[in-house]
Amino acid sequence: MSDAAERKMQFLYALRSKGVTDKHVLTAMEKIDRAPFIRGLFSERAYEDMPLPIGCGQTISQPSVVGLMTQALEVSPRDKVLEVGTGSGYQAAILSQLARRVYTVDRHRRLVREAREVFEALDLTNITAFTADGSHGLPDQAPFDRILVTAAAEDPPGPLLAQLKIGGIMVLPVGQSDTVQSMIRVRRHETGFDYDEMRPVRFVPLVEGIARET
Repeated sequence: MSDAAERKMQFLYALRSKGVTDKHVLTAMEKIDRAPFIRGLFSERAYEDMPLPIGCGQTISQPSVVGLMTQALEVSPRDKVLEVGTGSGYQAAILSQLARRVYTVDRHRRLVREAREVFEALDLTNITAFTADGSHGLPDQAPFDRILVTAAAEDPPGPLLAQLKIGGIMVLPVGQSDTVQSMIRVRRHETGFDYDEMRPVRFVPLVEGIARET
């Protein structure tokens, strides 16, 4: 077995051992290589189950958390998905394998630009990336079947709840930025929202506004 094949096998084994068991999610994560989303010094650690820095003070989440959040989102092939917090673009790329259309927004222009380059190189044509204030969602494209937030808010943001279709699901980390947060799944139904607390996580805080270029 080649080194690359062995690394990939260990990578998938690590995902399963952390609770990522949905075969569609595992197939998507096998197909989308994490390495192109990590630049510079850390690229050789792409197959390790750990978060890594990506620039603009942000991180690429550890693969098992990406897998668990994707699994919790229960994406189906006809879904239109909003991701808040493009970061490296890795999570959006995974979603692109499962959904009909993925819209992803980030407040850092540089991250959006770099993610677009990777999407183009990988020929992921069903992702649209915007520089925008993710806490306001993407009203022009709403409503969404699924919403995934990859930054922590103290409460699920009202504009995002409003942009979720009835029957839709949103997954996000909730909690104070300096303490351990909880991954929450929100389901919208005719009369309101149901909330499930799923597991402890740690994410960068959800910040309003568009970042200034440094």
